[in-house]
Amino acid sequence: MTAIAFIGLGNMGGGMAANLAKAGHEVKAFDLSEDALAKAKAAGCAIAGSAGEAVEGVAAVVTMLPAGKHVQAVYQESVFAHAKEGTLLIDCSTIDVETARAVAEAAEDKGLVAVDAPVSGGIAAAEGGTLTFMVGGSDEGFERAEAILKDMGKAVIHAGTNGTGQAAKMCNNMILGATMAATCEAFALAEKLKLDPAKFYDIASVSSGQSWSMTSYCPVPGVGPKSPADNDYDGGFAAGLMLKDLRLAMEAAETANAKVPMGSKAKELYEAFVDDGHERKDFSGIIRTL
Repeated sequence: MTAIAFIGLGNMGGGMAANLAKAGHEVKAFDLSEDALAKAKAAGCAIAGSAGEAVEGVAAVVTMLPAGKHVQAVYQESVFAHAKEGTLLIDCSTIDVETARAVAEAAEDKGLVAVDAPVSGGIAAAEGGTLTFMVGGSDEGFERAEAILKDMGKAVIHAGTNGTGQAAKMCNNMILGATMAATCEAFALAEKLKLDPAKFYDIASVSSGQSWSMTSYCPVPGVGPKSPADNDYDGGFAAGLMLKDLRLAMEAAETANAKVPMGSKAKELYEAFVDDGHERKDFSGIIRTL
């Protein structure tokens, strides 16, 4: 098995690191949170005193951090200074494409191999080891990363060169944000038209209006499979994270000179939802305002 440094043990990273340890890897974990470190230790990870200490002597480094600036800082201040030549760097954070490509180029200059591997699936999938990884990097980088990522997920897909993993993640979540908003609008309209939500679900879920947002993550309590709607929209995928992804998509669209009117409108809707104090609520909770 592989000696792996895992930096960033938040809601997603904690479960991911635990699954690597469960699979038999030697995991050296680091986070600024003492509670997160305690949970990682209980899950079988060794605890490092710093990010640099975690990186020393390992074959691979996995990072799961809030934003591009954090990835850049950890790479520049800790990883590049302590990683041995040839170390594989797997960044599972969701960040902008340009930063993903910049840190990969910097890593290559240091004799390291870097891939971007953002995830889809949420906290439950992180804990259950059923995430989907979208990987951007060289063929060599992907082959090496796949052997590690498969112990944390159900699907590991090579998207292309560095940065394309992040591109896939933001485009996927732009679809998700827009379709969830449309799904919520439709359920709200159906109710106002005196159509029972459960009956509407039975019809639309087997008709042309079907989508993942409806059949796997229905925003109406008591309708369809169990979802955060059945838990007062707690847990799941926080609206603040959806907004982050939509903003990244809008930034990428501007850079690429792409027109994304539906994605832009979804961003506006989630900005209003978050500004109303719902940042931590599941993103499907936007039905309450629609």
